[in-house]
Amino acid sequence: MTIETGVTRRGLLKTAAAVGGAAIGSGAITGFPTIWAQNIKNVTLRQFGTGVSDVNAIAVKCKEDLGFTLNLTALDSDAVTQRAITQPNSYDIADIEYWICKKVFPRSVLQPMDTTKLKYFDKLVPLFITGKLTPESVIAQGTAPHTVGFVEGKESTKFSKTPTEWLTMVPTIYNADTLGIRPDLVGRPITQWKDLADPAFKGKASILNIPSIGIMDAAMVCESLGIIKYADKGNMTKAEIDTTIKTMIDLKKQGQFRAFWKTFDESVNLMVSGEVIIQSMCSPAIAAVRSKGVPCVYQPLKEGYRSWGGGLGLAKHLKGIELEAAYEYINWYMSGWVGAYLNRQGYYSAVLETAKAHMEPYEWAFWMEGKPAEKDIMSPEGKLMEKAGAVRDGGSFYERMGHVACWNAVMDEDKYMIQKWNEFIAA
Repeated sequence: MTIETGVTRRGLLKTAAAVGGAAIGSGAITGFPTIWAQNIKNVTLRQFGTGVSDVNAIAVKCKEDLGFTLNLTALDSDAVTQRAITQPNSYDIADIEYWICKKVFPRSVLQPMDTTKLKYFDKLVPLFITGKLTPESVIAQGTAPHTVGFVEGKESTKFSKTPTEWLTMVPTIYNADTLGIRPDLVGRPITQWKDLADPAFKGKASILNIPSIGIMDAAMVCESLGIIKYADKGNMTKAEIDTTIKTMIDLKKQGQFRAFWKTFDESVNLMVSGEVIIQSMCSPAIAAVRSKGVPCVYQPLKEGYRSWGGGLGLAKHLKGIELEAAYEYINWYMSGWVGAYLNRQGYYSAVLETAKAHMEPYEWAFWMEGKPAEKDIMSPEGKLMEKAGAVRDGGSFYERMGHVACWNAVMDEDKYMIQKWNEFIAA
């Protein structure tokens, strides 16, 4: 459809985020079909995902910039997976991790995304296209995002081994996770994953209780202990799963673990209280502990990081103006404001160039380049996160994401793994 100005509707959509979506809703941008400009205000997009990136500030900014409403629902990872598959008409946008995508996309509840409608597709971090951060990088084990990032065609649910014009999801957020520690309470340097199993921390250790993620941390511990060398931690055999779970059950029966957490807030509260002094943890949770005046360190380890990534997927039922609005929302999401918001929490955005443009040079230097903070580092909500002079744990973006050992994964023996993991939790 061509509009009076001679500009295609798709072309306008692709540039809308840069021009400023609020003007669209107000009708200030001429050339849009009047009915579209009026109706955009009436659109509501329902997004669900984990609490990591489903935050109210994004919905508020979306309304302000684009004119339509974004309703957010935050759930834990297992609940997200179940809802994505069993209630496909209850959402429009799925904000899910790539290991969840591996389970969800083949169920035909999401529609492939047209890369020609994505304004910033060519600026995505190459991790999501080729699996490599730099040409020299080694592709990590597990469900690396690029392996489930593309499908073979517009109507396909089959993952493509090479990039195509059809994305499963547009990547938005990712990080490298490791152990979080209370340096004031552990009493010695922490250098390897096996330190989680040190009897010195009996009753003071924790591991996260999301099977597809927790099993990867357990594998890092087992390999570090020298108990087993996996062919691929992200796709274990039944025998490897048995060995891993037996090790975890033995540790549990010895009283090693204080708790098994599922949510961001649980991980923060365990560390703030001092009930736990070493545990699986993500970088922003560690920052949240520190923001409460409690010492906490994101500890780089000899064996490398366990990484995860997430993105936005389009529900299969989306069409018409809602589908157009969803693409516009995704282009807005990638245009920098959200990326900067996520970076300031300690995550990484998938389009670094636009996020950088929305950050102060000293913020970018601290969060992304591993340089000492020239000024106090504040959270997006204005809370003090780090004082001037601080250096980010783990160093620069390339130091962190360049040392990923494995990604959160879905294995061929996924059902068996979950059954055995539940035996561990129940033991």
